[in-house]
Amino acid sequence: MPCAAAVIDPPAWLAPRLAALHAGPHRTGSLIVTLFGDAIVPRGGEISVGSLLAVMAAMGIGEGPVRTAASRLAAEGWLERRRVGRNAYYRLARSGEAVFTEATRRIYGPPPAREPGGLVLVVLAHEAERERARLALEAAGFALLSPGLFVAPHGRVMPELPGLLRLEAAPAPEVGPALARLAWPLDAIASRYRRFLETWQPALDTAEPVSPSVALVGRILLIHDYRRAVLKDPLLPPPLLPGDWPKPAARVLCARLWHRLLEPSEAWLDAHGATERGPLPPAGAALRRRFADLLPGSAAASTSYRS
Repeated sequence: MPCAAAVIDPPAWLAPRLAALHAGPHRTGSLIVTLFGDAIVPRGGEISVGSLLAVMAAMGIGEGPVRTAASRLAAEGWLERRRVGRNAYYRLARSGEAVFTEATRRIYGPPPAREPGGLVLVVLAHEAERERARLALEAAGFALLSPGLFVAPHGRVMPELPGLLRLEAAPAPEVGPALARLAWPLDAIASRYRRFLETWQPALDTAEPVSPSVALVGRILLIHDYRRAVLKDPLLPPPLLPGDWPKPAARVLCARLWHRLLEPSEAWLDAHGATERGPLPPAGAALRRRFADLLPGSAAASTSYRS
C-alpha cells in the first residue's frame, strides 16, 4: 500500500513546535513510543516499516534516524521486528505490554480517586537491604525524603521486605505541600505542564480545519509533550499540592485538542497505515473513550483549560 511520505506544511499553531523538535535532539525513539502507545496499539499493535517511515517523514525525520531508533527499541525489548519477504514490520513486544498499559492509564484515564492528604512514611531499619529496598519502594511510588526515610501519599502499598518500618502521618495543611516539594521535583513538573499549556493553547484557540497528515503530526506531538509531563508526575492528592498546580488545566486542554485531532488523524492511518495482513485494522471503541471523564456531558468537561 503506498504511503504519503511528504513533510507537512504546518499551520501557524504547529510550526513553532515542529521548529523546536528540530532545534535539538530528535528523541526519535521516544516519538516512536508515543506513536505506538497513542495510535498503533489501539489498532492491533503492528505497523509496517514503510508506514512508520511515512509518519516520521511527515515530521521531517529521515529514514536513517528512524531505522536506528526502531532497531534500538527492538534491542531493548520494547518492539519486535519481523521480516516477510522484502517487507518488515514492527509490533509492540510482549515484554513491554505492562508498561504501555500503565502509561495508557496515567495519560488517558481519570485522575486517582480523591485521597486525603495523609502520608505513609517508611523508615529503613539496620537489617534492611538498602539498595533492594530503595528500588522496591521507588517502584511502588515512594520518594526518598532523607537517607533511610521514604514517603508516599496515603494508600500506597509498602513492599513486603524485611527491615521496613511503616508510619502514618497526618501533616497540617500548610506542611503537606512543603513536605511534598522536598520529596518530589514538583516545581520542575509544574514547569513542564505550564510549557505544555503555552505550546498548545494556540492550537485549541484556532477553529481552522486540518488535513489528515497535519492532524496526525499534531496528535503525536501533543501526546508526546503531555506524556513527558504526566509520567514524571507522582499524582499526589490535592492537599499535598500547591494551590496553583497546573496539571488539571493541561489535562483538559490535551483532552479537547486530542479529540479534535482524532478523526482526521485516524483517516490518515486508514489510508496509509499497513500491516502484514493489509491495512491497519480499525481501532476499537476504547480509543474514543480516552479522556472519557472530560468528554461533553461529563461533570469535569466544563473545567477551564486556561492557565
